[in-house]
Amino acid sequence: MRQTLRRGRDFEGGTEVSAVLNVLMVGVGGQGIILASSILAEVAAESGLEVKKSEVHGMAQRGGAVSSHVRFGDKVYSPLIPAGEADILFGSELLESYRWLPYLKQGGSIIASLQQIDPPAVFRGEMKYPESLKEKLKQRDPGLIAFNALEQAIALGDARVATIILTGALSKRLNFEHGLWLQKVRELVPRKAVELNLRAFQKGLDLAIA
Repeated sequence: MRQTLRRGRDFEGGTEVSAVLNVLMVGVGGQGIILASSILAEVAAESGLEVKKSEVHGMAQRGGAVSSHVRFGDKVYSPLIPAGEADILFGSELLESYRWLPYLKQGGSIIASLQQIDPPAVFRGEMKYPESLKEKLKQRDPGLIAFNALEQAIALGDARVATIILTGALSKRLNFEHGLWLQKVRELVPRKAVELNLRAFQKGLDLAIA
């Protein structure tokens, strides 16, 4: 699915975008990648930037790979991020983060959960889950932000907020207004879970700063 967004108000004091900034968000079906990408896209659009978003759901209900390309700037022509052009790689599952490394530009940033979900080939005994993936991510980004978002979410009381925790960490890398992030979390998560998701977002920001 492809989507273009732009809001009417001017960009105020957030991230300086000289051309187009590319955020590639990847994970496994059911982890909330589409929600996280929607929050980011809405924040960028509300900040006065043109936004294009493209999603590939794959076999989401079966735990298949899910990816969302989010691009924003003064003028964005294509919704897809070319290989080697992602400024930020955001991964909610460790192997998926590693698998998409070729899309990260030199000097790009990585925000990754250390959660491991065995792909079908591991279940079938055709391969073992690769080792030392965190170290390989850190080789590409010495400033890697990585923690087990699922464990952090369970500690908050609900595993479903894991990707919102990662989104809080992402906000540290993108200097949009903090209040705007909170506004979009409130608008896009289920009403009954707003306060929990706001706590999750703040937890991710705290982990990124630590």
